[in-house]
Amino acid sequence: MDYPGTVPELTQRLRDGGYLADRGLATTLLMSLSLRRPVLLEGEVGVGKTEVAKTLATVFGRRLIRLQCYEGISTSQALYEWDYARQMLQIRALSHGEAADERSVDKLFGPKFLLERPLLEAIRQGDRAVLLIDEIDRADDEFEAFLLEMLSDFQITIPEIGTIRAESPPEVILTSNRTRELHDALRRRCLYHWIGYPTAAREAEIVAIREPAASGQLIGKVVAAAQRLRELDLAKPPGVAETIDWVRTLGVLGETELTPGAASDTLGAVVKDRDDLELAQESLAEIISGG
Repeated sequence: MDYPGTVPELTQRLRDGGYLADRGLATTLLMSLSLRRPVLLEGEVGVGKTEVAKTLATVFGRRLIRLQCYEGISTSQALYEWDYARQMLQIRALSHGEAADERSVDKLFGPKFLLERPLLEAIRQGDRAVLLIDEIDRADDEFEAFLLEMLSDFQITIPEIGTIRAESPPEVILTSNRTRELHDALRRRCLYHWIGYPTAAREAEIVAIREPAASGQLIGKVVAAAQRLRELDLAKPPGVAETIDWVRTLGVLGETELTPGAASDTLGAVVKDRDDLELAQESLAEIISGG
């Protein structure tokens, strides 16, 4: 697959796709594309980790395949499962003689009855895909160990079918919110980048790219307010995604200024916890005034 040869070229491609990447992130992504190495992105919630994979898929015309991790996820849920319902229907359709035929039984475990899950789908797609392994920190240690092996070989063996391998590996983006520490082996397998909260100027630029119809004055005030919210002792500080939502919500309501009334009415777009909401309401005048 063709990709830009320099960091500025990749930065521009990402910007054209609606993502404003700093030089460090663009360099990491370029190395990942060149070396065919996975990238581990860590950072606070809502800073744009998932959007990196979505934008890469868009600008390079690749298929985005997303594996959302969660506590208790199993390898079968990530790789493949057999379509037991269709298999049962097939068995019922067989005559007594066919059911006794070993070849009929073998056909029940063929490609026709195989349900591909994200990892198998990504292996089949190869470099035509971007594989997003989202929130890997929510999975358990056993799944992380399995994933490490898969990322090393990009092949799996299905006993009933055989070995399936990627001719060329997909671009792989892993994200983590650091709810637990990942093993060193997985970290060493990946290139790494930390995405933190941006400066006010950079955040305003990001919001302007995502919401071009919003006025620069409104964006500036909303960004400043979001930055002050992060300075409070909130359980869930707002990310850039929430800042964008706040501007978008104000736009839907036809608001052109961040007045106390408008801020109070729309605070739920940026603050997502009851205790945080009460704390923000108490300091709202200071938050929107800059005092």
